[in-house]
Amino acid sequence: MFDTLSDRLASTFKNLRGKGRLSEADIDATAREIRIALLEADVALPVVRAFIKQVKERASGSEVSQALNPAQQVIKIVNEELIGILGGETRRLRFAKTPPTVIMLAGLQGAGKTTLAGKLGRWLKAQGHAPLLVACDLQRPNAVNQLAVVAERAGVAIYAPEPGNGTGDPVQVAKGSIEYARGKQHDVVIVDTAGRLGIDQELMQQAADIRDAVSPDEILFIVDAMIGQDAVNTAEAFRDGVGFDGVVLSKLDGDARGGAALSIAHVTGKQIMFASNGEKLDDFDAFHPDRMASRILGMGDMLSLIEKAEQTFSQAEAEKMAAKLAKGPKEFTLDDFLAQMEQVRKMGSISKLLGMLPGMGQMKEQINNLDEREVDRTAAIIKSMTPAERQEPTIINGSRRARIAKGSGVDVSMVKNLVERFFEARKMMSKMAQGGGMPGMPGMPGMGGGAARKKKQVKQAKGKRKSGNPMKRKAEEEAAAARREAAQAGNPLGLPQGNEAPQNFELPEEFKKFMG
Repeated sequence: MFDTLSDRLASTFKNLRGKGRLSEADIDATAREIRIALLEADVALPVVRAFIKQVKERASGSEVSQALNPAQQVIKIVNEELIGILGGETRRLRFAKTPPTVIMLAGLQGAGKTTLAGKLGRWLKAQGHAPLLVACDLQRPNAVNQLAVVAERAGVAIYAPEPGNGTGDPVQVAKGSIEYARGKQHDVVIVDTAGRLGIDQELMQQAADIRDAVSPDEILFIVDAMIGQDAVNTAEAFRDGVGFDGVVLSKLDGDARGGAALSIAHVTGKQIMFASNGEKLDDFDAFHPDRMASRILGMGDMLSLIEKAEQTFSQAEAEKMAAKLAKGPKEFTLDDFLAQMEQVRKMGSISKLLGMLPGMGQMKEQINNLDEREVDRTAAIIKSMTPAERQEPTIINGSRRARIAKGSGVDVSMVKNLVERFFEARKMMSKMAQGGGMPGMPGMPGMGGGAARKKKQVKQAKGKRKSGNPMKRKAEEEAAAARREAAQAGNPLGLPQGNEAPQNFELPEEFKKFMG
């Protein structure tokens, strides 16, 4: 979503690099470029004005003029101001002292509240809670059925006493859900309300009545991150009509400019608490302003990547795999390779994971063109192998490759390439596990690769090359033939014999020692 903004900011900062001192003109030009970038990203004008004012004031001050690297200091200032716009510190959910904690969801029609209720329920369940989804959207056709399907997929309970489709009282459903939750030992109640427009007074009043009936601990306003400035206007109308405590951004994986996301926390004074960045139920997480600012500036998001890895990978399994690799490369099999690949796939989209790495902003085009199905094809190839072939891939010959290719629906060349890549990866991983560092990097301490290079050099030095001169080559061949004849005559060393041999000839000391 923030690709365009990131590209503009990156090109702006590129012009600053290499300058030992920044003049007033440099700061003004940089501020102008940042202003244009933010306005093009659909950030609200009051937010842009406040942001540029702060950046210019700080950039003109002593923290930049006395810095060793003024360009990096300006980037640091922009990063800190972006964090401020996005809400500053990470805002956590407030839980009630006496369960259940009531969370009320509200927002525009089509913002994705019902799906987000399932995502939030799944996320809370992973945190150790027992959430209950409550169907209070009785206006939209099949809204109750949709919530039931989402709840089943998320693996959480649902309270839906009314069929909906225009029948039933949502306020009574909300009231009854609290007693139901207490009886069934649910510690969190998530109330899904009807979608509304900011100008729809009837539905706004209904939301206010539900609020008064259940006294929610948190009211979350769901904002479609793709709709631009109107999201800010509606958020202000809803804040004045019903009120809310935090914002949830949905559809953050879209390709819109995303200025609403940067504006809404600053304009409404309410922080963004969660972000939904995909269609799957697990594409949902807490919103961290500092990490989002870092991603916008192309610095990556290593903390989120580490958290995803911790949630997916088992520490015991990781230690077991490391011990296997330390024993030797042959201990790591294609079964292990498949298990590792499936673990990475559980973390989410490969392109999204790569996007979290620092410096990957320069490779956006390659990441966007990444074929996610390649992982599935690789898994299909491995699953088409017999247990013996997975255990020892060296036995895979031509006929076996043809059978595997047919079973997985790929070309034979793809099977061959996979096996070759596996051998290379296994060798490298084993070397790293044994403390040898990265192979193929000679001359650097701890990086390995030196011994292999020396071995290669020795191998190349073996064998005498033939001369390009025909006369000289003929003389060499005659000398070699003479040595062979001497060896056949019982003189293996090709030394002179008979009258040609000197009377006082002795072997050198090294040969005497060697011969015993």
